Formats: sequence, structure tokens, C-alpha cells
Amino acid sequence: MSAIRLLVLGAVRQHGRAHGYQVRNDLEFWGAHEWSNAKPGSIYHALKQMAKQGLLLAHDIAPSTVGGPPRTEYELTDRGEEEYFRLLRDSLVRHDQKIDELTAGVGFLVDLPRAEAISLLKERVAALEKWRAEVTQHWVAPQETPDAWGHIGEIMRFWVHSADSGVEWTRGLIERLEGGAYVMAGEGKRSVDVLMDSADSMGSAESRDSVESRGSVDSADGGDAGPRGD
Repeated sequence: MSAIRLLVLGAVRQHGRAHGYQVRNDLEFWGAHEWSNAKPGSIYHALKQMAKQGLLLAHDIAPSTVGGPPRTEYELTDRGEEEYFRLLRDSLVRHDQKIDELTAGVGFLVDLPRAEAISLLKERVAALEKWRAEVTQHWVAPQETPDAWGHIGEIMRFWVHSADSGVEWTRGLIERLEGGAYVMAGEGKRSVDVLMDSADSMGSAESRDSVESRGSVDSADGGDAGPRGD
């Protein structure tokens, strides 16, 4: 999977209907540009690409009063909703995903019912433990410890450490969820607003139009649109 798809679908979904600049601001507010490929060109490219794939519905709205191109707002289709939850569940279950994919999944964890989130995370623990067991099988005779492998043994130590730390963190999250942490899907209004305040973050209409127009050019010309395999 690609983290950018999950991030963009999730950001649009939280607004109900959003244009590219809103999505970009939300992802930057979450710091996603630091830990994923959620750069401006990648975001606009993903929006256009998923609209072509029928995951997003694009609405052209009138240009601002100060001029500039018409802005496009997006909302999830039924297929987009299904794809969003497929990506979200996959990001939480897999033990071998990239860190940005897991991070994106954790960011949208509360969109799942509590019992389902806990169940998925328990699957992740089981997958990590199975992977750890497979790694340690390489330490049997005649190489009974990582030391017998020389510096290559550090690879195995790293894998085992990654599995152990992943299990520890995941079990901690499970414990917090079982203890009632966070407001999950169907449990009421959340106390923490994860969307940028429009008055503080959106800037002038002219600057919004300029950025969206530039983002469209970036994605069309390659720019920093990131991987095109989405």
C-alpha cells in the first residue's frame, strides 16, 4: 500500500468535502510531510488520480473573488470509503509495512470501533511474534548465536529488536484502548480537533488559489509528486 493514499482519503473524509489546500494543511499540521511522502505535488497528484479511479468525487466550484482558477473540492465515493477502511485495517495488521504506513494508520485509528481496533492490533502482535520466531530459527546449530555470524549477526539482532519493540508498543496501545483511551467510532464527539483552524491556516484566497494552481502544475510535470504507482 501507499501511505499517501490512506492519508489523503482520511483527510478528505474528516472534512466530508475538501479541496487540495485543506488536505495539504491538515497533513502538514499532523507533520506528515516529515515522516511520509505527503509533499504538495504528491497530494494533488493523489487527489486527481483517485478521482479518476472513482474513489473520490470531484466538484468544481467557482473561482475566488480575487481571481485565480476554479477550485476543486473532493469527497469520498462509496468505493473510496471502502478503500479507506481497507487501507486503514491493512496498515494496523501488517508487521512488515513501512513506518509511514503504520504511522498513517495510527493517525486514523479512532475511525474504527474500539473492539475492531483491538482485534486488528492483536493480529499485528501475533504476526510480529511469528516473524521473530522465523528469524531466530536461523540461529540454530551450527550457528547457535548471532555472534557466530560475525557482523551479519547484527542484522538478526536488529530484526529481533524491531519485533520486540513493535510487540511492546502494540501491546501498550491495546492496553490503553481496553482501558477506554480515546473516543473511537460510534462513541460520541472527540475532544481533540485534528483539523487546522480555517481562520488561522488558510491564508488569503489569492494565496490558496496560487498554491493549488502550482500544485496542479507540479503533479502534471512530475514536480515532487512522488511515486506514481498509486
